[in-house]
Amino acid sequence: MTDLAQAKSVLKKVFGFEDFRPGQEEIVGAILSGGPVLAVMPTGSGKSLCYQLPALLDDGLTLVVSPLIALMRDQVGQMRALGVAAATLNSMTGEAEAAQIWRDIRAGALKLLYVSPERLALDGLTDALSRVKVRRVAVDEAHCICEWGHDFRPEYRLIRESVARIGAVQAIAFTATADSATRGEIAERLFPAAPQIFVHSFDRPNISLKFAAKDQPRKQLQRFLSARRGQSGIVYCASRAGAERLADFFAGQAFETVVYHAGLDQGRRNANQDRFLREDGVIAFATVAFGMGVNKPDVRFVAHADMPSSIEAYYQEIGRAGRDGLPADTLTLYGLDDMALRRRQIDEKDISDERRRFEHQRLSALAALCEAAACRRQILLAHFNEQAPPCGACDVCRGEILVRDGSIEAQKALSAVLRTGQRFGLNYLSDLLVGADSDALRRNGHDALKTFGVGADRGKQEWASTFRQLFAAGALRTASVEHGGFALTEKGEAILRGREIFMLRADAPREKSRDKIQKAPRGATPAPQGENPIFEALRKLRREIAQEQGVAAYMIFADRTLLEMADRRPATLDELRDIYGVGDRKIVAFGEVFLEAIAQARA
Repeated sequence: MTDLAQAKSVLKKVFGFEDFRPGQEEIVGAILSGGPVLAVMPTGSGKSLCYQLPALLDDGLTLVVSPLIALMRDQVGQMRALGVAAATLNSMTGEAEAAQIWRDIRAGALKLLYVSPERLALDGLTDALSRVKVRRVAVDEAHCICEWGHDFRPEYRLIRESVARIGAVQAIAFTATADSATRGEIAERLFPAAPQIFVHSFDRPNISLKFAAKDQPRKQLQRFLSARRGQSGIVYCASRAGAERLADFFAGQAFETVVYHAGLDQGRRNANQDRFLREDGVIAFATVAFGMGVNKPDVRFVAHADMPSSIEAYYQEIGRAGRDGLPADTLTLYGLDDMALRRRQIDEKDISDERRRFEHQRLSALAALCEAAACRRQILLAHFNEQAPPCGACDVCRGEILVRDGSIEAQKALSAVLRTGQRFGLNYLSDLLVGADSDALRRNGHDALKTFGVGADRGKQEWASTFRQLFAAGALRTASVEHGGFALTEKGEAILRGREIFMLRADAPREKSRDKIQKAPRGATPAPQGENPIFEALRKLRREIAQEQGVAAYMIFADRTLLEMADRRPATLDELRDIYGVGDRKIVAFGEVFLEAIAQARA
């Protein structure tokens, strides 16, 4: 058995890391012991290294099952940049390249081979692999095996059978999101024997969380992006058309933009994704189709122009930011229409009543996070059964959200719903409460109700916010799929009758909550802001080298590495070797030229 001392030596020599990140060491140790392993680790915590490092420490081939060609291609590129023999067999692999890959496999020269679950299911591939020395099969994004998950891939259910055909090899699996039920399903469907399961904290403390109700959403998004101009980021949109419109608009505002959705032809999708991965400062406007293939470590922000589909999807999507461990920001915009649309979509699905209840519960959990009156991170982690103190970094903890007892306002709003017959929507009910001069109210005789004008001390926008929060809290439901409108639930009845209090939140004054880049958490490396001349000189050099080699800039050196170089200003190769992320291969390939750039920038 290879010991962890040797693993740490290779970790520094190849990857340039002095030590493991939290959680990695025990997982690597378990994998090296030879048994089945299931590891649940948050995005950005170094899952890939947990199977890449063991591949370098023992004989034989590590077969990696990965869901997307772009993700496989990216990981192979990163491994080759470190001097590791890696390859991928996929639909884009040419005949000559495939022949060379098989020669390398038979010669024992290849350490990592990446394939899709569909490719693995082919009898020809499993038969061929059964005749060579495969040491282990690593299944990435293992949650794709779960039918009720947001990334379900039926081909994942064939992996166990394929592994059995290859022979008696070690099976290991990794995912970023898996509750206890999902972990049980992964263990049952992937492993012939119970795996050793590791579940690490879901917390990503370097990611700052912010939510805002839609109020001129394009302007809200513009303020957020303008504060981060020149940084790489992703803006998720609910529709393809929405992604196209926003990409065009912000391109007209002199932002570097690409668009990505399933409606684009494959060539354009690949080109746009490659540009995002390889260049600095590009913003991708995308649907959720832009997902697991995003392995770019220096994404500094993720924004949602529309409400995500669930907390699990939200967690995965914001997890694209800050994978390098540096501070990153998020903004999620949501509205009543988003919530109503999501609920209507669930109701219209051809699914069992049990699954419908499950999906409504997931949506309600997300709505509660959107309208939270307590620390966002606490609520998010609680969803994954994890406790945490207030984070101090979300919009609630920063004092951007004001909370008070809003039971009286809630009762007025609910009374308006009840007295008008539980069939009218937000605008109509808001007009009623403020006592607006409305033909519709007069026509229906509702200007004579006791609730007419009872809320004239507040504006229509404030009442709209109250209705939205009541809907998010489950006190109101959609009255009719065809015509919309509100109706009370049991919870709404309890609030109306005074049996429950209702805490109402409101945004802090705009000058206090304006968008800005948040300061790094105490003790953390600050995110690059474009204010450090040495860092900028190194980034320019990195970009030039990456363009010459046709690879992503972060494959040369990550932002974190450049920041440490700019801070410590090494003058010799030995000093450079002590920098985070600088291994032997990088020293040989880039050491002298980066030392020269540092010396010139200091002069």
